[in-house]
Amino acid sequence: MNKDNHHIKVSLTNNPYEIVIGKSSLESIGDELFNIGFREGQKVLVVSNKEVSDHYGDCIIKSLIKSKFKPKLLIIKAGEDQKNQSSIDLIHNAAYEARLERGSLMIALGGGVIGDMTGFAAATWLRGVNVVQIPTTLLAMVDASIGGKTGINHSKGKNLIGAFHQPRLVLIDPKTLITLPSREFKAGMAEIIKYGVISDLELFDLLERQENISDLSNIKEKLLIEIIKRSAKSKAEIVMKDEKESGVRAFLNYGHTFGHVIENLCGYGKWLHGEAVAMGMVAVGQLAVQRGLWKEDNAKRQKRLIEKAGLPSNWPKLEIESVLSSLQGDKKVKNGKVSFVMPLKIGDVKLFNNISNKEIRECLQKIS
Repeated sequence: MNKDNHHIKVSLTNNPYEIVIGKSSLESIGDELFNIGFREGQKVLVVSNKEVSDHYGDCIIKSLIKSKFKPKLLIIKAGEDQKNQSSIDLIHNAAYEARLERGSLMIALGGGVIGDMTGFAAATWLRGVNVVQIPTTLLAMVDASIGGKTGINHSKGKNLIGAFHQPRLVLIDPKTLITLPSREFKAGMAEIIKYGVISDLELFDLLERQENISDLSNIKEKLLIEIIKRSAKSKAEIVMKDEKESGVRAFLNYGHTFGHVIENLCGYGKWLHGEAVAMGMVAVGQLAVQRGLWKEDNAKRQKRLIEKAGLPSNWPKLEIESVLSSLQGDKKVKNGKVSFVMPLKIGDVKLFNNISNKEIRECLQKIS
């Protein structure tokens, strides 16, 4: 075990695991698997996409072979438009060809889309095999890889098909961000800003004090690890309180309700998930101002920080009635009422499930 790595415990009752953050940790994946009880000779299916695999696939496979595991590498297409049943079939077919057993393992090597699909495939193959998440995007490091939410999209909405399936380990190597496209890095900053708004005022203040947070080259290594660690810890603490999203875990959806509408109506791929969430946070911030829940100054601070991260903040051109219709298809609708997580102050939010169409129309008219 590398003493320089940072360890965050996700202490769930039935499926506890650790988030391990450390430079060059990809090279020690075999040792990390031994630490959590896997044995020599076990079969491993590594799922990745070409862009990520070209950089890190060989490293992972060599480490697994060195530790005497039996790995197979599957390359599938990435992108939100690939998050469908056809991709799951490819993973299941590869699992069959590799003769995975219930004690075997799938490894998701990539961003949130690869993580979601591999996690869902693992949850549904042989009624559940082990999965390890190795996120290579900032967004996946601080959000998608942690908490066990897996799934694919339906033609009518995002993540409508899925399962809770906790990983055995989340292994984060910040070094992989070097090869991450700039736009993807910015998208990840949206989720980090989200954690500041929902639960970590110190993180929000820390980001505000930086001259530049829109480019990896301007962020010192120590700061990068700190913001990843704080964000991952925030996610872990919420998951520990509410594994199946029946209470406070809903706070993680801050900005996502509007964000999912943007992704759905604009077409998956037009906006990255983090970009849609950034615009969604600005929109729900306006909704909170209308309700008198937080001050306009806080809404402005949030918008400034989003723009400082190089993220879009203006609501896209969408028909309001189409937005209202799309909101009704959200997983969190109850009795026809849309639920929104809204800020009370920076570092504190609350779930409201009585938002009227009239309020939403007023909000969208103000920001359009």
